[in-house]
Amino acid sequence: METLYHLGVAENTLTQAEKKFLDEKGYLNLGQLLSDQQVKMINEKIYSLMEAEGDRAGSELLDSPYIRHPKEAGADRLADLVNKGEIFDMFYTHPRVLAGLAHVLGQSIKLSSLNYRAAKPGMGLQKLHVDWHEAVAPGQYKVCNSIWLLDDFTKDNGATRIVPGTHLAGTLPQDILSDPEAPHPDEVIIEAPAGSVFIFNSHTWHGGTTNHTNKSRRSIHSYFCRSDQPQQVDQSRYIKSETLNRLSPAAIGILGLADKKDMK
Repeated sequence: METLYHLGVAENTLTQAEKKFLDEKGYLNLGQLLSDQQVKMINEKIYSLMEAEGDRAGSELLDSPYIRHPKEAGADRLADLVNKGEIFDMFYTHPRVLAGLAHVLGQSIKLSSLNYRAAKPGMGLQKLHVDWHEAVAPGQYKVCNSIWLLDDFTKDNGATRIVPGTHLAGTLPQDILSDPEAPHPDEVIIEAPAGSVFIFNSHTWHGGTTNHTNKSRRSIHSYFCRSDQPQQVDQSRYIKSETLNRLSPAAIGILGLADKKDMK
C-alpha cells in the first residue's frame, strides 16, 4: 500500500521474530515508543480535554452503530482524538505500529477510532472478549488494535490480560467460557512501563482487569480495521479542516479519507 510506504513502513520495519510472535500469540510488545517527556505531555493534554469536555467526554462513541457498549461505568473515556491536537498524530502514523497492524490485517488498512480509556480505582474489570461481532477463521481478520501505555501497567492497576493464541481458534469467549470475567488459566497480564506500545490482534481474547490502586490506569487505543470495513468513528463526518491542513496526504489516507487529499 503506497500510503504505508510514505509513512515509513518497510518490509523490515518489524523483524521476522516479531512477526512470528504476533502470528502465533496474537499480540506483540513494540517496546517504549514514547519518551517520558512525551508521556507527560500527552497526559497533560488528556487532563485538559477531560476538564473541558466534562460529562460530554467520549460522546462521539455514542453516535457509532458499531460500538455495542460505548459507555463504561468503570472507566473514563475520550474519543475522536484525531481532531483534538497534533500531539495525537503519532498514534496512527508511527511506522512500527502501522507495520504490526498491516501484518495482521493486510496492506489495505485505515484507522477505525482513536480513543482514551482510563480504568478507575476499584473498577475496570472486563469480560474476556474480542472486538468483532462474530468468530472469524484464522487469517481472515477484520480488526486490530494498538494500546499505548500512559502509565506503567501492573497486575495491581488493571492492566490488560490476553489469552495467547486464541485468535487461531475461530471461537468467541462467550460461547466457550462459563464465566468470561473469571481469570483464564492461560491468560497473560501485560506488564510494561509507561510509553510502551502493544499490538493486539483484536480477535484474540482479551480484557481489562480490576484496578486495585487509588489512581486511574491510563492508555490510548489506536484501533484499525481493513479498508473494506466501517469505522467505529466515521472520520469523514468528524474531520476538521484544521486537522486536514496539518496532515500529510499519507496520514489523510490512513484515516480512510483518500478523497480529501486534494482539499489541503
